[in-house]
Amino acid sequence: MSTALNLNVLSIGGSRNIGYFSSLKLLELGATVTFLLRTPSTFDTNTAIQKYVTSGTARLIKGDALVREDVERAWKEAAGKENKPIDVLLFTVGGTPKFSLLNGFTISPANLVTQSLLNTLSTIPPQPFQPRIITISSTGLTRTSHASLPLPLKPLYGYLLRVPHEDKVGAERVVAHCAGWKWDAKEDGEPGADIMGTEEWRGREGLPKEGELKRVLVIRPALLTDGDCLADKLEAKPGKCGKKELKKAYRVSEEELGGWTVSRKDVAHFVVDAIVHRWDEFENKCVSIAY
Repeated sequence: MSTALNLNVLSIGGSRNIGYFSSLKLLELGATVTFLLRTPSTFDTNTAIQKYVTSGTARLIKGDALVREDVERAWKEAAGKENKPIDVLLFTVGGTPKFSLLNGFTISPANLVTQSLLNTLSTIPPQPFQPRIITISSTGLTRTSHASLPLPLKPLYGYLLRVPHEDKVGAERVVAHCAGWKWDAKEDGEPGADIMGTEEWRGREGLPKEGELKRVLVIRPALLTDGDCLADKLEAKPGKCGKKELKKAYRVSEEELGGWTVSRKDVAHFVVDAIVHRWDEFENKCVSIAY
């Protein structure tokens, strides 16, 4: 990816993992990225980020996505004094899971992703165009998706990851409502007030009405790993990297892939590729990604 960018990006959940790797790639391509961080000192010793902080293309804003006022301020800071429209919202919020024998992996609060997304979408500022919005979900959430999983992974998704996945379903429910996508309660589940905060969540102040959100991409990765970015390795081979070769790095489809794993760095590669080169192909879609 060598395309120079002039994009204004708001990254929420970008302190680590997919959000971090995606944001760093965008910075390297010339974008301006505003990070909303509960602990901005996270990047104090990160030389890769600090050089962009020094140049002014990376902005670190202290705040919590669970606090509506903090998210509202992040949008304003991203726009800056020039009130420049935000081109991309990269929403990759995810808690640090803790394990218990009774509940498997849990996050606190249990509706972290859903409530953070509700705050984010309900504070989008008026601007000439809607930002492109990318959110990270997970495979295995629905009955069809779970059925397509490799057999050894089904207990992991059905038991160990049940609690965080209920939160992911809540976040997808919010996107489906705002984007006007069909939602099958039998297939996808209908999250309760424990996840949505209230049964009246659709009426939250500022939340886009049904069908108003026009530029969104939901990504459902397979089981995430800390492996290398295979796509970057292919691109590093002069004269040998084309579309066929990149397809070998990972698969992306609107259909269930039934894959085992995918690295966070390869998901980040796809995020940036979708933003820079393939937005028309993936806008208003929910896709799975796996090896």
